[in-house]
Amino acid sequence: MMTVEDIKNVLKEVKYPGFSRDILSFGLVKAVDLQGGAATIRLAITTADPKVPTQIKRDIEEAVGKLSGIEDVSVEIAVSAPQTPPAAGGAQGMVNKMPGVRFAVAVASGKGGVGKSTFAVNIACALETLLRGKGRVGLMDCDIYGPSVPLMIGIGGRPQIEDNTIIPLENFGVKVMSMGFLVDEDAPVVWRGPMIMKTIQQFAQNVRWGELEILVIDLPPGTGDAQLSLVQTIPLDGAIIVTTPQAAAYNVARRGARMFEKVNVPILGVAENMSYLETPGTGEKIRVFGENGGAQTAEALETDFLGELPLDPEIRKGGDLGIPVVVASPESEAAQAFLEMARTILNNLEERDH
Repeated sequence: MMTVEDIKNVLKEVKYPGFSRDILSFGLVKAVDLQGGAATIRLAITTADPKVPTQIKRDIEEAVGKLSGIEDVSVEIAVSAPQTPPAAGGAQGMVNKMPGVRFAVAVASGKGGVGKSTFAVNIACALETLLRGKGRVGLMDCDIYGPSVPLMIGIGGRPQIEDNTIIPLENFGVKVMSMGFLVDEDAPVVWRGPMIMKTIQQFAQNVRWGELEILVIDLPPGTGDAQLSLVQTIPLDGAIIVTTPQAAAYNVARRGARMFEKVNVPILGVAENMSYLETPGTGEKIRVFGENGGAQTAEALETDFLGELPLDPEIRKGGDLGIPVVVASPESEAAQAFLEMARTILNNLEERDH
């Protein structure tokens, strides 16, 4: 015999549009009623996108309608507008801007292994260089499960706590906060949604970032709990998508980027990493992973293509040694590419701010 629990189990398969998390765990389902063969599902959603409730309603009707014994499915959705303007976006409404932070920008990728954290570290150092070393750049490592930023930027140890706030560590003029500072190096991080959300909230609200021109936020790959928590906690001014040229990367990156569109966060541009290998002596560019993947992704997302980054051993060495290539070899082709991308990102943010 069909029960309310059977319906709820099916609702666990219905995803919030653009996310990998289901509507039940996301807290959108407020009531499920079953009278004979008629099922009624009531939801409450905060969104500025009229397509979201329509899509959810259609998905619920399709999923529940397939259940044996269900003759009619009624979906009632109460929709309310976000508490902040859409440009500051968020799936569930947003808090105010972080005090002292002018711009908050996420660095994201659809899949792992594309050099996202390497990009985040170098772009933060490049931004600090362009801002003339005033200590006005922060780097928040939200890659909860695999925090690699401390290694790549050459910082270790535990942050100090003053007046119940965490003092971020700093290197090369960049203020850094990472889960890597808080857990033992070999300890696995096995966390579920609520713990992830609390950690990200603490990074945003209980870290003394000071006056920052820009906060770069390194996200884990994909569209899971950490991404959901971030867009609910921090009003992002934009996102940067990192991919490699190969189809396996840029197809996933394109789908992942749609998440930001769903929560009204503008895409500032697409960066293509590992674009080519330059042979010593001849300078020939070998396109190891194919070509034009980043440009195609940018075109599909109707955003800027920030440019190509070479497959350069110096970038890898800089990450392993904790001295980013932007700092270690500022005149190198790779460093100059990062600087040019950072310049474009700042210009895009300034234009949107006016």
